[in-house]
Amino acid sequence: MGATTFTHDYSSPVAPSRMFKALITDSRTLLPKLLPQIIKEVNLIQGDGEAGSIEQVNFAEAFPFKYVKHRIDEVDKDNFVCKYTMIEGDPLEDKLESIAYEVKFEATSDGGCLCKMTTKYNVIGGFEVKEEEIKEGRESSLGVCKVVEAYLLENPQVYA
Repeated sequence: MGATTFTHDYSSPVAPSRMFKALITDSRTLLPKLLPQIIKEVNLIQGDGEAGSIEQVNFAEAFPFKYVKHRIDEVDKDNFVCKYTMIEGDPLEDKLESIAYEVKFEATSDGGCLCKMTTKYNVIGGFEVKEEEIKEGRESSLGVCKVVEAYLLENPQVYA
């Protein structure tokens, strides 16, 4: 099994604690509410939401994928870091063993944050992840961040 790793950053005017709560600790509730056209529901199917837990994201019917399962590897609420791994689901097909993610929210001098995302594609055999697929994944992640950011800016009391 080979691996290909990519990183990208996203700057936000929202404080890291609020982005972390919205995108990580309360994502099971918030994301289906904000993105019903994409995410039907997020269910915790094993554990309590901390490391070792498994959650299943079920996508809306119009979305090209049916579901994914994530294993939560680490949740560091003090340093705003989350590590999780996609262990099952349509995006893996028969080409990827898993996709590991690390998301870190760092405070910036303007009161906002820098979201640093690292994605590691664990491939099967000689499969190579195409630049186009990486770009699609990155744009999808950034799109979710922008929707959550807009919601938090419109609702400054939420996760304050």
